[in-house]
Amino acid sequence: MASTTGPTTPNASFASLSEQLSVPKLRTPSWVQTAQFLTRPDLFLERNWQRYGDVFRASIKGFGTGRHVVVSDPRYVEQLFKASPKDVRLGEVAKRPLVPIAGPSSLLVLDQPEHLRHRKLLLPHFHGQRMLAYTDIVRDATERSIRQWPADQPFALRPHMANITLEVILRAVFGVEHGSRYEELRRQLIRIIDDNLPVVLALVFPALRRDFGPIRSWSTLQDAKARVDAILYDEIARRRRPDAPTGQADILSMLIDARDADGDGLTDEELRDELITMLLAGHETTGSSLAWTFDLLLHHPAILHRLRDELAAGETGYLDAVVTEALRVRPVVVTSQRILTAPQTFDGFEIEAGTTVLASIWVVNRRPDLYEDPAAFKPERFLGQRPATYEWIPFGGGVRRCIGANFAPMEMREVIKHVVLSTELTAATPDLEKPHNRIVLVTPRNGTMVTFAGRRREHA
Repeated sequence: MASTTGPTTPNASFASLSEQLSVPKLRTPSWVQTAQFLTRPDLFLERNWQRYGDVFRASIKGFGTGRHVVVSDPRYVEQLFKASPKDVRLGEVAKRPLVPIAGPSSLLVLDQPEHLRHRKLLLPHFHGQRMLAYTDIVRDATERSIRQWPADQPFALRPHMANITLEVILRAVFGVEHGSRYEELRRQLIRIIDDNLPVVLALVFPALRRDFGPIRSWSTLQDAKARVDAILYDEIARRRRPDAPTGQADILSMLIDARDADGDGLTDEELRDELITMLLAGHETTGSSLAWTFDLLLHHPAILHRLRDELAAGETGYLDAVVTEALRVRPVVVTSQRILTAPQTFDGFEIEAGTTVLASIWVVNRRPDLYEDPAAFKPERFLGQRPATYEWIPFGGGVRRCIGANFAPMEMREVIKHVVLSTELTAATPDLEKPHNRIVLVTPRNGTMVTFAGRRREHA
């Protein structure tokens, strides 16, 4: 991996503020920029970076303040992520689209000091040895999924990966095992997180939060949300009873017992909101990351064969490198946002308060001055070395770094290991998938089309 040598794009070197040059600005109408960003955010970021450099202005309606500055240099990303929580905020960006689903106490919509309080209560349950308690659940969910794969015919793998990650969350996080309650909760959660365009638009544009004649998507969402809430609040009440079992390993049970420095725990409403947040942040994201990883592996047979051989020999170093590289070359979240509450200076440009700054995850992860042949899938980049903190940012960074930054790779490793060792999968299309913007995630356009030829002989 190459060392940072600075921007390599034509307009990447800017004059200082004293020369009173303005930040390069996109000249297309705001509605065009919004449409481009919603359609292919990866292309929007990369093409404009190539044209305007590491700092440029944009105007994307429905996101943050509508006045944006995009930064793509790791130095500026580090500055943004390390900025005082008093000077930058994220909750304000997320409130409008997320509160209707996740609720007002979600970690994603809180800012200091409540954000820090919730984070301190949540984070310990997603680190270290705690992860080992969930590996059996991941393997069991993966095996259950494989049994449902159609044989000898092309099918989209992404929905099956999403089913695995949903089961993991229901069992490891919500603590709900298979049965009637599990099935009802699963069914209603799918109604909430379904890729429904009218609901997506309504979350971005509040004026659309109503039914339009026969289109009753908003009412459907509200009904599913009410049913999920009823189950979750009942589950929380059951866990709080004096005679409730103790020592359970699911995250909900541990969060009920968690206490902050003042001895206070999370309320029922806060618990509900954080459970939904973990679903939103950890279900489709990890499922899509797995779909991308298999798309890459199946189109690079030499890498797949090496991975299988090393896993069969009990070695996991190459698996770690595969996951790290897949998350680099195909991040499913392509920006990390902050609203400035105080001016910040990037590359000599003073950016005023009230601006939404987008850290371009897509561009940082694919910079040619950081990664040789950056669009190529080369896991060996990360053999024996970890990526630099602000040069590999699929989980964001700073105090807002995704709390699942350890849980998701663990889950990916377990799923990949089980699938690679126990099945014969081949790509059903000759080319890698094109990215598709699915709500706020960049996913494989066709869902990673594969063909399942059956079990490997030693696992038949």
